[in-house]
Amino acid sequence: MSSPSAVIEHIVLFKVKDNTESSKVNAWLNGINGLKSLGLTLHLTAGPLLRTRSSPLAFTHLLHSRYKTKDDLAAYSAHPNHLSVVKDLGLPICDDIMAVDWVSEGLTVPVVPPPGSAIRVKVLKLKENIGEAAKGEIVEVIKGSFGDVGQISVGENFSPARAKGYSIASVAVFKGVSEMEAVDSKEEDKVREYSESVIVLGYVVPSPQSATL
Repeated sequence: MSSPSAVIEHIVLFKVKDNTESSKVNAWLNGINGLKSLGLTLHLTAGPLLRTRSSPLAFTHLLHSRYKTKDDLAAYSAHPNHLSVVKDLGLPICDDIMAVDWVSEGLTVPVVPPPGSAIRVKVLKLKENIGEAAKGEIVEVIKGSFGDVGQISVGENFSPARAKGYSIASVAVFKGVSEMEAVDSKEEDKVREYSESVIVLGYVVPSPQSATL
């Protein structure tokens, strides 16, 4: 699928309760991934994290989805099927949930990362009194961090209710795990100078057959 000039990014991070039965986790992930059938998403993937590189919070699973418009995201969030998955399958097994949304401008590669793609998620909680100029600088630094190695999507969160104070988020998509691990991120010093807290996570887009594993 070719990319439009802008997409809406939606990232949700989950902490599944310790010792949760695998059948319940699989049923929940099947429910989430089945929401692709609603026809509201450009892309949707959910599964266990590959690793947590840096985070003050112990997340275990990730949902990444993309939308044409904020209205499509709102329709997805309010859809009865989505609400049922959240209430009946997700909330009973999750200790913690965090979500961020942003507008990604000008993606130049396919909107749907193929199975096996590695995704690097970074979410920032900025120090107090960081101005708009500094926010813009952070966004530009992150945009320029990966060169031609992978797709980068970064922006300022527009849904603060479930973001725990984190306000800038990015997703970098690589061909595979080795490509993700080979990148020496150049934005660390500048980003950490402005940040109170940083979450960095790795995820691999599963094949449809392995989405519940």
